[in-house]
Amino acid sequence: MVLTDTRPTPAAVPVLVPAAPRVHARVRILGVADRLFYSEGVHTVGVDRIISEAQVTKATFYKYYRSKDSLIVAYLQGRDKRSRDFVSALEKRESSAEQRLRGVVAEISSELMDPAFRGCPFINAAAQFTEANHPVRAAVQSHREWYLMKVESLFRTLGHERAGDAADEFFLARDGAFAFANLGDPVAANAALHRAFERVLHAASA
Repeated sequence: MVLTDTRPTPAAVPVLVPAAPRVHARVRILGVADRLFYSEGVHTVGVDRIISEAQVTKATFYKYYRSKDSLIVAYLQGRDKRSRDFVSALEKRESSAEQRLRGVVAEISSELMDPAFRGCPFINAAAQFTEANHPVRAAVQSHREWYLMKVESLFRTLGHERAGDAADEFFLARDGAFAFANLGDPVAANAALHRAFERVLHAASA
């Protein structure tokens, strides 16, 4: 005789997977703004669209950002922080001024060759705000002054007799490469950037 186990099979215990924590509304708003402002332009994108894509109410938006201009400033400050964090990590990784400068150029190159590249976010934003004392222009100026100071310091460490001039030339090459690539020829822009950088670097060691 075959004995059959007639005991009821215990019901499967459901495994509860904790839901991913919802991103804070302020962070969602800024994340959407960062993506849209960079890809489409700060003047093109309206507040209502940001509110819709961030899935927040209008009251929530204005709780964290008093105006669209204040959100643009926050967007630029976020981009500035990324640059500062990159340079800080580069300084920890590379001990020589030349390698740090080459690291900066390599980062610019990767931006130029990125299919999603739409130009320099700071130059793009400044072009749409003509008032010299506007908070957006102030955010742009703060970033560029910091960047120029960092590059000048590296050229001075290399022993360049005119470190300030070298930094200006570097910045001119960088801004030109950003504009050149944004107009449709990133490969040529990247090559020109490297040629200009090598000339400035050679002058530092001549």
